[in-house]
Amino acid sequence: MLTVGLLGACSDEEPAAEPDGENETEQTEEAASEGGFPVTVTDARDQEVTIEEQPERIVSMIPSNTEIAFGLGLNEEIVGISDFDNYPEEVLDREKIGGLEFNVEKIISLEPDVVLAHDSNAMQEDGLQQIEAAGIPVVVIENAVSFDQVYETISMIGEVTGKSPEADQVITDMQDGFAEIEELAAGISEEDRKEVLVDVSGLPEVYVAGNNTFMQEMLDLIQADNVADDQEGFVLLSEEEIVSRNPETVVLTYGEFVEDPIAQWKDHGGFSEVDAVVNEDLHVVSSDPVNRSGPRLVEGTQELAEAIYPDVFGE
Repeated sequence: MLTVGLLGACSDEEPAAEPDGENETEQTEEAASEGGFPVTVTDARDQEVTIEEQPERIVSMIPSNTEIAFGLGLNEEIVGISDFDNYPEEVLDREKIGGLEFNVEKIISLEPDVVLAHDSNAMQEDGLQQIEAAGIPVVVIENAVSFDQVYETISMIGEVTGKSPEADQVITDMQDGFAEIEELAAGISEEDRKEVLVDVSGLPEVYVAGNNTFMQEMLDLIQADNVADDQEGFVLLSEEEIVSRNPETVVLTYGEFVEDPIAQWKDHGGFSEVDAVVNEDLHVVSSDPVNRSGPRLVEGTQELAEAIYPDVFGE
């Protein structure tokens, strides 16, 4: 990220002196480090976006951005959210601006000082350009698929909203939380490692989490093996492929949307010989904390760990 801060005042000891180039650079860097405005960042489009003043009104176009913003203490500043936002509870009374097909006129009518968009909104590039043509800065946040990328996202949102110290603290708290989980997992022996399948969709077409997903990084952290780690992203596996991979444990992330998903797996005749079904080692975890690129990933990792290794991580 590229940050440009305001030029600081001249030294009290030499009030009449004009700063030379070196002093000017030092003062600019000092202003930037203190969260000074204007701030210029390079967003996920590789486009420089300048925020002239600390935003007082913010529209967030995706739930992960919203959760990060609230984690930074921007409760009052968030005036518009997507139709899919559901956390924290305070978001429920904010104006809705649509989903992936967002309402440009609604966003402009809210008069935001900045719009926090996302890679997934890029398919409606014309809409983003209309917002910018109205004089509203749009910062497109990357689609994070790793913890490190989430930290970068939090840092950028903190920078453009004048909440860099808060962002640093959120990142530190997440790192500390992951470290505590990793420390507990260190006691799991090679013989006790479980082979896990993470089902993110449910029958009849089972999409699973492969490599380059949060679930992969979570499983690595807690000393579990992903039976789909040779796949990229979220992929459809056939019934025969799932039986062949024969997971010891199956984790289901869609329990909020399907009635009794564990029973569906148990009653599906094609899975009757899968170890996880035979041993009834099937578990439901909350969807959002293991999928959204925000502070609750620690909570999601803990829930995943408790499901897979209850003897190690259970209370």
